[in-house]
Amino acid sequence: MTLAIYIKRVRRSRGLTLVEMLVVLIIMGLLVGLVGPRVLNYVSGAKSDTAKVQVDRLSTAVELYALSNGGPPTTEQGLEALIAAPSGVTSWTGPYLKGGALPLDPWGNAFLYEMDVQTGQFKISSLGADGLVGGTGENVDIGF
Repeated sequence: MTLAIYIKRVRRSRGLTLVEMLVVLIIMGLLVGLVGPRVLNYVSGAKSDTAKVQVDRLSTAVELYALSNGGPPTTEQGLEALIAAPSGVTSWTGPYLKGGALPLDPWGNAFLYEMDVQTGQFKISSLGADGLVGGTGENVDIGF
């Protein structure tokens, strides 16, 4: 290969022009602008769905506790009664949850537990992303 042919090949393969780079950047910006918000909506929706599944799982564990102990844990005993025997409970056959620890909601907060003594009904809930009562979107309370 002669030196002239080599120089022509080098000049031809210098890379992209400024216009080509701008076109690529515009296309990438459009893709990020259109696809990005949809992906973020799926992620926030997935956390809410995960919290609902965790509330159902905890409810099932409380029902197992109620079957072996004659009723669900009191509000004072809380969800901790699912992993360690509360004082004064003699028929505890747990732990009723695997892992030896209570799960946190997808936002890193503890689940709330309340048992109505009058009706014997219990309620497990998560306060959503903001950790406050009420809210909309990702901040909506789950389990109320």
